[in-house]
Amino acid sequence: MNYQETLDWMFSQLPMYQRQGKTAFKKDLTNTLALAKHLNFPEKKFKTIHVAGTNGKGSTSHMLASVLQEAGYKVGLYTSPHLKDFRERIKINGEPIEEIDVINFIKEHNLFLATHKLSFFEMTVGLAFDCFAKHKVDIAVIEVGLGGRLDSTNIINPEVSVITNIGFDHTQFLGETLPEIAFEKAGIIKENIPLVVGEFQQETFSVFEKIASENKAPIYLAEELVTENYKTDLKGSYQLKNVKTAVQAVYLLREKGFVISEENLKNGLLNVVKNTSLLGRWQVLQQNPKAICDTGHNKEGLDYVFKQLKEEKYHNLHLVLGVVNDKDLNSILPLFPKNAIYYFCKPNIPRGLPAEVLQEKASEYNLNGSIYTSVDEAYKNALKAVSDNDLIFIGGSTFVVAEVI
Repeated sequence: MNYQETLDWMFSQLPMYQRQGKTAFKKDLTNTLALAKHLNFPEKKFKTIHVAGTNGKGSTSHMLASVLQEAGYKVGLYTSPHLKDFRERIKINGEPIEEIDVINFIKEHNLFLATHKLSFFEMTVGLAFDCFAKHKVDIAVIEVGLGGRLDSTNIINPEVSVITNIGFDHTQFLGETLPEIAFEKAGIIKENIPLVVGEFQQETFSVFEKIASENKAPIYLAEELVTENYKTDLKGSYQLKNVKTAVQAVYLLREKGFVISEENLKNGLLNVVKNTSLLGRWQVLQQNPKAICDTGHNKEGLDYVFKQLKEEKYHNLHLVLGVVNDKDLNSILPLFPKNAIYYFCKPNIPRGLPAEVLQEKASEYNLNGSIYTSVDEAYKNALKAVSDNDLIFIGGSTFVVAEVI
C-alpha cells in the first residue's frame, strides 16, 4: 500500500473516535498494553511529559516542545486530532514523521492490528511511540486524546504530568459533573511524579489534591506562579494561562536535570508556530478583510475565543459555523454574538451536524443566517459578502477549521 492507501485502511478499517464518535471509544487499556508488548515497549525508551485537560492542552504541549527544541533536545510531539495531514499528530523537532514511517508500521504490524481490532487511536499511539523510539528522541510531549485515566497514551511514566483545566466536554464518556471529569483527567497522575495544574477551579482542585496525595505526587498550581511576563507568538489573550502552565512545567524539568536556559525558555515561547508548525489557534487567514479561525469548540474554549473576539475592531461580523452532532448546543449557542451574520455549514465527517439542524437550533438563540452545503461554500460566500472593515470568524469545530486552512 502507498501512503494514501495506508491512511484509507486506517480510517475505514478501524474505529476512529473523531469521525464516528461514541461507537469508536474504548474504556480499556488492554489493547494498548498488548500493542506496547508486541512493539517491545517503545514508550520506555525515551522520556516524556504527559499533558491532559479540557482546553489548552494542545497549545501547552506545543509550547513545551518548542522550548525543549530551543534547548537543543531531540523532541517528539504527539497531539490530536490533525487538521490537514494525519502526520501532524506525530512530529519530531517540529517536522511530521515521514510517509514511509506510517506505511512501514502498518505493513509490519497489519496482522496484529487487525486481529486485535485496535481502534484508530490505539494504533496511532503505538505508531507514535514506535517512531519516537526508533528515531531516538530525548523526550516526547504526549497530549492525552480523551480523558486521561483510560486514554491510550496513559501507559507512560512521565517526568512531569500536566492538567491544564477542566470543563464540560465529552460528558458522555467522562462524567456529567466537573469532579467526575476531573477524576478521569487525574488518571494521568503517577506515583512521585510532579503534577502541574494550570488553573484553580473550586470544584476540581480537591480531586487533584486527593489523588496526588495518594500517589505522593507533589502538586503545583501554575496560576500562582510569579514570573516575569513571558510572551508567546500564539495569538489570543487566553494563551497567557497556557504560558504559565508551560513555564511551571519547565521549572520542574530543570529540577530533574534538563538544561533549559532563560533564553531557551523565552525563545521557545516566542517561536511556537515556527518550531512546531501549530495551526488553528487564533490563526489569521488573511487581512483586509480580516479572517480568523480558532479550534475552540466547547463552552470554556469558546468563552475564551469570544472574549478575544471582543478585542477586535470591525464593522460587521460574519461567522462561519459548523459543529459535530454530539455537541451540547444549549451550552454553547448562548455564547455566540447575536449581532453577527451566520453561515451555517456541516463539517465533512460522519459526526457532522446537518446545517439545517444547526440553523434551526441557533434561531432559538436569535442567531440568524443562511445554510450552505459545505464549509468551503460557506466561507466563499462570507468572503463575497464582506467589506474591508468587516471581520470573518470561522469555528465551532476543529473539523470546520481544518477545511478552511
